[in-house]
Amino acid sequence: MPAIEIGRICVKTRGREAGKKCVIVDIIDSNFVLVTGPKEINGVKRRRVNILHIEPTDKKVEINKGATDQEVKQAIEQSGLTDFIKEAVKPKIPVI
Repeated sequence: MPAIEIGRICVKTRGREAGKKCVIVDIIDSNFVLVTGPKEINGVKRRRVNILHIEPTDKKVEINKGATDQEVKQAIEQSGLTDFIKEAVKPKIPVI
């Protein structure tokens, strides 16, 4: 099970959205991924994020690479993870 994969639900650990959960939509390169909340569910905008600034969870939704926010929202609702995505957590910041 790779930690960084499309559809993996992660917690943002840095920035203004720290503590909120997001879904990996695309893998840009070895350092960056494209994530979304989507914004209608928990306020996380679709943006590029450094992989060191997210913490993967054990949950995953089935989406295609580059899925739209609407497709991600439908996948979350079908998986029954809407409440899981909405709840914020205190991020664990790794010491580097």
